[in-house]
Amino acid sequence: MAKSKLEYIWLDGNLPTQQMRSKTKVVDNFSGKVEDAPIWSFDGSSTMQAAGNSSDLLLKPVNIFPDPDRSNGYLVMAEVLNPDGTPHATNARATIHDDDNDFWFGFEQEYVLWDLDHHTPYGFPAPGYYPPPQGPFYCSVGAEYNVGRNMIEKHLDHCIEAGINIEGINSEVMKGQWEYQIFAKGAKEAGDQIWIGRYLMERVGEEFNVRINLDPKPVLGDWNGSGMHANFSNSVLRTCGDKAIYEKICSAFGTEEAIQRHIAVYGENNDMRLTGRHETQAIDKFSFGVSDRGASIRIPIATVENGYKGWLEDRRPASNADPYKVAAAIVDTVKGAKI
Repeated sequence: MAKSKLEYIWLDGNLPTQQMRSKTKVVDNFSGKVEDAPIWSFDGSSTMQAAGNSSDLLLKPVNIFPDPDRSNGYLVMAEVLNPDGTPHATNARATIHDDDNDFWFGFEQEYVLWDLDHHTPYGFPAPGYYPPPQGPFYCSVGAEYNVGRNMIEKHLDHCIEAGINIEGINSEVMKGQWEYQIFAKGAKEAGDQIWIGRYLMERVGEEFNVRINLDPKPVLGDWNGSGMHANFSNSVLRTCGDKAIYEKICSAFGTEEAIQRHIAVYGENNDMRLTGRHETQAIDKFSFGVSDRGASIRIPIATVENGYKGWLEDRRPASNADPYKVAAAIVDTVKGAKI
């Protein structure tokens, strides 16, 4: 009788920055299909999601990926449900209004490899000393500037083997900082893939005793922060061919209500990153522009050259933002523009 290892992955109640939790269920003769993964339960009182006298919560499998690091293994992304089957208050995936998968997302996940022995970014000198100013580290080559490549390459291979639609990787502006890009059709699918990508990176970090730091400003001073730029489109943006429609959608993001709603879910401590410097717009301002990396919303030059048929990039989400919440906010704002 064949046995499979199903790693159930869910988000806890550590608000506003939820953490991943996971545990393994061994099942017989598993088909590999998400609909055949059983609903499971866990102790919500240990994850800040329930009281001790009524602690059972449900894990509903919603997506599944081959586990590249285990034989007969699968990674099961799960939503948290109340005992009556309704979405738990911490279940942001259930708030996405994109049932027809009309919205496509490309998330650019930045992060910093964090040396747990020295409590500094991986590759930084001993505390009290600093590497050269940022500049030579972006897309760098060579041991002096590029650190952690062995970990990043392993993560890339794991994502590909798991069926994640990872589209690229590069070292970033700060030493020890990296990025990977994931694209998916459907807001929920994109969120699932980012969370599984994060999970796989954490697993690689465990092997090297390196923390995957998603703080939006891991090092104070003249260093870039870490973001999770959200590239998005729907059928209107992909086909309209109309500059006025693009500007109307961008303007919908700039209302006071929309700004507050988006910033509320775009990551904890994001004010440390969105300062108006280091390729960001200030958190208390809003702007959009063609090819402007200092704007809140960037209209890519490729979209313009294609006759305003393409996508937009929201540059505000922080590296620690929940992609489900980011996607839900973007979907609702675009739909609210009533194009």
